[in-house]
Amino acid sequence: MGARGVMEGGGKCGGDRSLLARAGEMLNSVVGFIVFSFLDVLDIVLCLVYKVIDYAVEAEWKPCYCCSSYDKSMVPTAGAGGRSSFLLSASRGPKVVRLCSTKLQLEDVSDTLYCRPSRVTEFSRKATAAVAANTGMSIKSPAPPAAAFAVSTNVMEMLRGKIDGRWKRLPQSIPLWSDCDCKVCNSWSRSSSPIVDGDSRLYVHTDGPEDGGPGTTSTDVLFIHGFISSSALWTETVFQEFTEETRSRHRLFAVDLLGFGRSPKPADSLYTLREHVDMIEKSVLQVHDVKSFHIVAHSLGCIIALALAVRHPNAVKSLTLLSPPYFPVPRGEEPTQFVMRRVAPRRVWPAIVFGASMACWYEHVSRTVCLLICKNHRIWDFLLKFFTRNRIRTFMVEVFMCHTHNAAWHTLHNVIFASAERMESYLETVREKLSCDVRVFHGDGDELLPVECSYDLAAKVPRARVKIFQKKDHVTILVGQQRAFARELEQIWMDSI
Repeated sequence: MGARGVMEGGGKCGGDRSLLARAGEMLNSVVGFIVFSFLDVLDIVLCLVYKVIDYAVEAEWKPCYCCSSYDKSMVPTAGAGGRSSFLLSASRGPKVVRLCSTKLQLEDVSDTLYCRPSRVTEFSRKATAAVAANTGMSIKSPAPPAAAFAVSTNVMEMLRGKIDGRWKRLPQSIPLWSDCDCKVCNSWSRSSSPIVDGDSRLYVHTDGPEDGGPGTTSTDVLFIHGFISSSALWTETVFQEFTEETRSRHRLFAVDLLGFGRSPKPADSLYTLREHVDMIEKSVLQVHDVKSFHIVAHSLGCIIALALAVRHPNAVKSLTLLSPPYFPVPRGEEPTQFVMRRVAPRRVWPAIVFGASMACWYEHVSRTVCLLICKNHRIWDFLLKFFTRNRIRTFMVEVFMCHTHNAAWHTLHNVIFASAERMESYLETVREKLSCDVRVFHGDGDELLPVECSYDLAAKVPRARVKIFQKKDHVTILVGQQRAFARELEQIWMDSI
């Protein structure tokens, strides 16, 4: 009788918790619908506001992705090194076709830049589907337009400077009025910038033995940070914990990705995956004569790491991925839209998901956030130091706030979402053509990218070893346990010898 009472009591308690969870989920959905419907309207208003301010301050309209109008003609633009680019869009999303000599290269520009249905539109679609399912009615969706190519005026205007000859080999050095112009954010356009022979390069923090000639026995390691981050994520954490032996035997390269930290932030770049990989090759592999290397990457950097590994399958000695954003796309789903909904489901809680949702769905709201936070990061750094009396290290301000909205917006869409279709082929190449060790780390408290991302990746690459850190999230998987993670990396590199 007592045991039965305990079981009934436990069942009742579990039922109460389940009821509370459902009530919380419903409340989150209702509040989310209200908040994001408001943001839909606010983004439209801010679009008009920024057009007026941009014209008043810089005497030209800045293009955006709010309007989906297209030109009927195909306009070539002059690219770096005498190449030509054609900006196209198709029914499956816009494309950039780059003509290099006689070879055509396709660079995906994510359709999520153009197709981001409002909360009300999405709710109406779901309601219609629910009514059709419950009543048995057949409700047909409008047929998609016939596949046709046309030039997107909005993307084309971003590269308009290339048409009239204003764009040379150097990226635009004058920041927008809404971007920060401090010595950190805009150092690339100053005398100390990483520009050599008229060719822009990424900022690369190097540690370990100096570059050597033939006979050098050091091992090279490339560190790639994630979204809205910088090389400081590595240099201020694990770099501080490596042993002297590790420093003497390894050349460590931590890059600031294009558009972030101290690296160039060209206003006319679309920040595609190809551009990011090209810049790493040019700034690290070529400059430092790197022949073989280990890769350590976090979050969005994992996608860039995989793309780089696929380009250099025989050069990668080990692949270490922290919190990789991998979402297997179900059959019948549009990959870019599916991944965007998974990364940014437009929910107000957890807070990190709310932030990701604003960054993904609202071009002008996210620009306002960058205006308030990134442009004024020196003020935030001062206030943080003042109120804590310098008791904490404030490198995280540089990590999260030294970028432009243009770089963050396009990198988010054109790397994470545009790579949705490529990830399967990348992982297949890693499985079939790379023989290097693959390690995957994830925090069980990661509310932005769930641990299933790592398990799904390991399912595609069976030799990948997954380690889950308890009570760690998307940031604390590294920050706060850097000493333990430094030992993990040293062991991986030792095992790969």
